[in-house]
Amino acid sequence: MGVRYFALLFGVAPFNKESGNYECKRNIRGDRHKIRTVMYMAMMSAMQCNPVFKTTYQRLVAAGKPKKTAIIACVRKMIVILNSMVRDGVMWDPKMNTN
Repeated sequence: MGVRYFALLFGVAPFNKESGNYECKRNIRGDRHKIRTVMYMAMMSAMQCNPVFKTTYQRLVAAGKPKKTAIIACVRKMIVILNSMVRDGVMWDPKMNTN
């Protein structure tokens, strides 16, 4: 299963709503809003304690992204990291997850 699948499962995958010349911002959606809420709150805590997510969040906000968008981007990054940890059977190592 790919990362896109897990992002869809957690409700943090961006969907664009475009038709013809009409273009708008991408929004997240999905039926699992409770999971998304739990992941959002977990990220709020992780940004306080974890330097990987803290620097990612600060970099996105400094680049001009809205704060909630930056948090959801960090949630997606956390899903990618957790998926790779489960796949490889390894424990958390901040040195390996700095990009």
